[in-house]
Amino acid sequence: MTEAAETFYEEIGGFETFRRIVARFYEGVAGDEVLRPLYPEEDLGPAEERFLLFLVQYWGGPTTYSEQRGHPRLRMRHAPFPVDEAARDRWLVHFRAALDSVGLTPEQDAQFWAYVTHAATFMINTPG
Repeated sequence: MTEAAETFYEEIGGFETFRRIVARFYEGVAGDEVLRPLYPEEDLGPAEERFLLFLVQYWGGPTTYSEQRGHPRLRMRHAPFPVDEAARDRWLVHFRAALDSVGLTPEQDAQFWAYVTHAATFMINTPG
């Protein structure tokens, strides 16, 4: 018998690594004058938890996100919030800092960064 291939989730350190990335990301969002108004909740904790569970599931970890919330439907869930290029760019600034904080290998970093840059651009729903 052969062992199952390791998921990206496992490869980069599992839940703890994702928790650190998302926590660092939301530290940046909390003080960002462009992004913070897009989060209607006074406490960013629930948004942080949802994002953490989404990323964990996307990269091969537990499927808690879908069990709790169903299909991600990212564009639909973000439709009520005006996401323009400026918001995308600020989002990426904070995600870049978050990735830099965990010390992934260059290959892991490139894979993660390629996904988030594509996803961030996909979420734009408001013209410049």
